[in-house]
Amino acid sequence: MTSNPRTIPPNYSARAAFIEMRNEGFRHFIVAENGRMLGIVTDRDLRRPDISDHPEGWHEFYQPDDDYQVRDVMTEKPVTLTVQDQLERALQLFLEHKFGALPVLDKKGDLVGILTNHDMNRAFAEVLQDYGNVLRK
Repeated sequence: MTSNPRTIPPNYSARAAFIEMRNEGFRHFIVAENGRMLGIVTDRDLRRPDISDHPEGWHEFYQPDDDYQVRDVMTEKPVTLTVQDQLERALQLFLEHKFGALPVLDKKGDLVGILTNHDMNRAFAEVLQDYGNVLRK
């Protein structure tokens, strides 16, 4: 997982959040306020068609609007993992729901990280490399 994930407040502009995602190379932000996780927002949430009332063309379907805040498009109460969960549970959730990321909470319910598809792919690559090294010996 990635520890101490990037968080943004719910009143943050959807457009500003989208631009920051693009500039920082992220696809997910945890939405938090006063140290408590409220939800998760993805790049797809920020550019989804239903936030545009009357698009004039297809290009407008995917233009974030300054009139929307992150709270308007985030997923509230997302499915989460705990630090005690096994990777198999995470993999099951990723495959079953087609999630791109899952917030990770500690025993008290505080946010400690985020597990993304990229994190899982990196771990899988390490396992394959270790497996290949064992076979070559």
